[in-house]
Amino acid sequence: MSLLSAADSSVDSAAVPSVLADAHFRHAIRIYWEDTDAGGIVFYGNYLKFMERARTEWLSSLGFEQEGMRHSGEGMFVVADTQMRFIKPARLDDRLTVTVSVVNVGRSSVSFAQDVWRGETLLTQGQVRIGWVQSQAGQEDLKPGRIPARILSVLPTPIQAPGG
Repeated sequence: MSLLSAADSSVDSAAVPSVLADAHFRHAIRIYWEDTDAGGIVFYGNYLKFMERARTEWLSSLGFEQEGMRHSGEGMFVVADTQMRFIKPARLDDRLTVTVSVVNVGRSSVSFAQDVWRGETLLTQGQVRIGWVQSQAGQEDLKPGRIPARILSVLPTPIQAPGG
């Protein structure tokens, strides 16, 4: 199953490198001034924001709005672990593609491989694990819980993690 974000839907899949084409989801990002540091290079912390946006758009494409799930008291996903590898820098006006690939699905967490590409050049590799927590409106306590069956039932089959 391969999904494209609306911003990336005009991309000809035949022209996409196979590593990008194999991702469960792709999300287009453009780099603005606010994304760069004093050297004109994308600030390293922003790659986590780009990956978060891509996962949020992916969930939305599956029919799940994070704020709706949180507000209803059903629960929400929170980031549990991240690992990043920075290979090459992105710069102002670059147009990037952020991939989302599910690599493991458990009862209470989902692990992803997420890459950031400029064309056919890999810039950043990330591994992110998100966990499901129960949330009650007006309460700050978040308790680990099981991912609802309605979400688990539509998650794609995990792919093998790079190098795995």
